[in-house]
Amino acid sequence: MPSPSTRPHGGFHSILERDHPYIFVDSCMQIWPDADFASAHRHGVTGYGVTAFMPHDSFEQAVEHVMFWHLVARRHPNLFVAHAVDDIRQGKQDQRAALLLFAQGGDWIGWKLHRIEAMYRLGLRVMIPAYNRTNHLCDGILDRTEGGLSRFGGAVVDECNRVGLVLDCTHLGHRSSLEIIDRSQAPVIFSHSNPKAVADNPRNISDEQITACIRRGGIVGCVAWGPLVMRKGTTHWPTVDEFIACIDHVAQLVGDADHIGIGTDLSLGSYPPHETDPWGEPAYVSISEEYGRHVTSDIRSHQRALDGFNDYPEIVHVADRLLQRGYTDAQVHGLLGENYLRLFAGVWR
Repeated sequence: MPSPSTRPHGGFHSILERDHPYIFVDSCMQIWPDADFASAHRHGVTGYGVTAFMPHDSFEQAVEHVMFWHLVARRHPNLFVAHAVDDIRQGKQDQRAALLLFAQGGDWIGWKLHRIEAMYRLGLRVMIPAYNRTNHLCDGILDRTEGGLSRFGGAVVDECNRVGLVLDCTHLGHRSSLEIIDRSQAPVIFSHSNPKAVADNPRNISDEQITACIRRGGIVGCVAWGPLVMRKGTTHWPTVDEFIACIDHVAQLVGDADHIGIGTDLSLGSYPPHETDPWGEPAYVSISEEYGRHVTSDIRSHQRALDGFNDYPEIVHVADRLLQRGYTDAQVHGLLGENYLRLFAGVWR
């Protein structure tokens, strides 16, 4: 397997010459226009939970971007947009990779509930209602308010339940996430969040959120993004074992590994520079300032992921380390993807 230095940057991944036996569902990642689409089925990923559009897109922009993934699938027969769990399983057999369309933000809904069903029919399968900042649905995790779920946000939760759209509480305020978990008739997920008790970062989640989610049948997707694995007081590049410690904490907290998944926050292709408003930006709490000071501030660097898990084929190494840590073969299959497929099968219509 090539070393990171032989790849242009963290958005390009080596080829897994022999596929592994796991169904690996990555519940958070991004794909950019210069991605190596033709090789995307050869990195060991069964289903890419791709961020289908930008967090604060309008409805028109969101539809344009969702349809782009259908165009990608038409142009690249090794990829397809998954609508059902059986599609993902069949893709594994056919050596094709599934694109699972996820939304990191619900601004596109506006005040029109029918848009939720429209987007579901176009292939959207998971949605985070608010991305970091507060919107008309609920509070974001980095905002200063803790107002929770709005009245209209409650109607959005109900409509997502009706059509089968999975709700994702990552990036939401503490109270917002708990109110969504309580209101939702279907289990919800945290697609890419680590336990704050292990890595105390403003973007991570409390034991209360973890237990509430899992008690209702949900899944916590531990995230392999360096800033959310880095522990307070450390300055080194976080390791895959420190990431597995996050998984360990969740498993020990709830007593099993049946409600844990993995969201890498990796990319295919070149992550673009973050745009800034020349008129000024809100003073949101920084989630990666310390990481940038001690490890790297380059958003394209392979070091934004982990030492031992910054290249997709290294998922095989992650699975081996889990087995060495005492997880059973069935539990590892669950962690890598089967847990998510079970939840999706119960929620998607």
